[in-house]
Amino acid sequence: MTVSAETLAAFRADLGAIRIYDDPKQLEARSKDYYWYSPILSQQLDGRTGQLLGLPETEAEVITVAAAAARHGVPLTVRGGGTGNYGQCVPMEGGAILDITRLNRVLQVSPGRVICEAGARIEKVAEAVAESGQMLTMFPSTKRQATMGGFIAGGSGGIGSLRHGMLRDDGNVDYIRVVTVEPEPQVIELRGADIQKVQHAYGTNGIITALDYALVPLTDWTHAIALFDGYDVALSFAKAAQERGIDAYLLTVVERRIAQYYKRLTTHFPADRDGVFAMIAPDAMQDFAAMVAEFGGRISLAKSLAELEAANLPPAWECGWNHTTLQALKHEPGVWTYLQVAYPRPFDPALVKAQMQRYGDEVYFHHEMARMHGDIQIFALPLLRWSSRERVYEIIAEMERLDGCTIYDPHVVTIEDGGMKEIDSAQIDFKALADPHGLMNPGKTRGWTPDMARPVPAE
Repeated sequence: MTVSAETLAAFRADLGAIRIYDDPKQLEARSKDYYWYSPILSQQLDGRTGQLLGLPETEAEVITVAAAAARHGVPLTVRGGGTGNYGQCVPMEGGAILDITRLNRVLQVSPGRVICEAGARIEKVAEAVAESGQMLTMFPSTKRQATMGGFIAGGSGGIGSLRHGMLRDDGNVDYIRVVTVEPEPQVIELRGADIQKVQHAYGTNGIITALDYALVPLTDWTHAIALFDGYDVALSFAKAAQERGIDAYLLTVVERRIAQYYKRLTTHFPADRDGVFAMIAPDAMQDFAAMVAEFGGRISLAKSLAELEAANLPPAWECGWNHTTLQALKHEPGVWTYLQVAYPRPFDPALVKAQMQRYGDEVYFHHEMARMHGDIQIFALPLLRWSSRERVYEIIAEMERLDGCTIYDPHVVTIEDGGMKEIDSAQIDFKALADPHGLMNPGKTRGWTPDMARPVPAE
């Protein structure tokens, strides 16, 4: 489905001086995210583009775009940095792309919180709050490009989840400002638990224009690599480090077969050892080193961020989570895709060892230590050698049936199938309020069906 030229012209005429583009190259670039990690999504989403690109600079301009979209029945897909992996910002029905990266101001920094506009890049916000001696509780591995609003709408956790849980956990986000898409848009302020109505909703139920985010005291973390002879040993070490309370912001376990893709770390992560990439508080490094020795390992690298940058080495956060998939695909495009796995509690490294034996060279593993609702939760984003859609789903079924794992499917575009596993009625109820005509990012939630949309008012 696409919008007629006449409707687009009427929509565009209502936007006044707001920046609007229809250049095909810009539209193609802004209609994509990192969905190409999945050959399945590539087949489904390649070639889908918006018909117009809008770049509002203020919330007032966002309101103007929202009102025009509602009046003319134009689908609206919001995008930030475009670093998502599931086609969250790919327009399924044409229409307009609303790029919010010009809404990028840091509005207020106070003890423990920052309020910023949704299009602010995460790295820029981190730099701003660092001036007050604070840092973000967590961020994605794509912090250099990702926006705050995009992380809220499409993310679930990341670097820092080891200490501060997942985005949905209490306190990480307490305030979100949302513009509705209707002929006379409202501005709705969500607080506390109500933020879950739009968090991880893929921008299907309101335009996030501003939000707050939790801060903690700034730490100049030591970025370390610890090497072990055995992936199960490395996993056991990381699990024990978390249980013993080592002051860490990141613990990522990466098996030796992935070392070949970390070209800048060849001397620090050799192909004959399994690695733990860590961000450790400087005053905890002695305890960390003692634990590494206890588990028969050695530390091959320990530097501050400034020292890493001076040595042209990547930070630890770019060596885990989905940056690992990116590194593999850079060197062997088309060879790999990936899965997202949550392991049953309590975590048993022997289960991973059994999986490695079962799948051999078909699956390369790396694991993330995190917390969920205060409890230790181990995730993995294993590299999966691409052969066919059928084989991907065979492996998913095996991991769920045989191993008791939960798979968050990264090969689908809908919220429910990718993560929640069920329809979030609170998000759908809020969509009925904030997007009554069903124009926002259509096709990304099964919970909303066309018959639920109110007709667009006749002009």
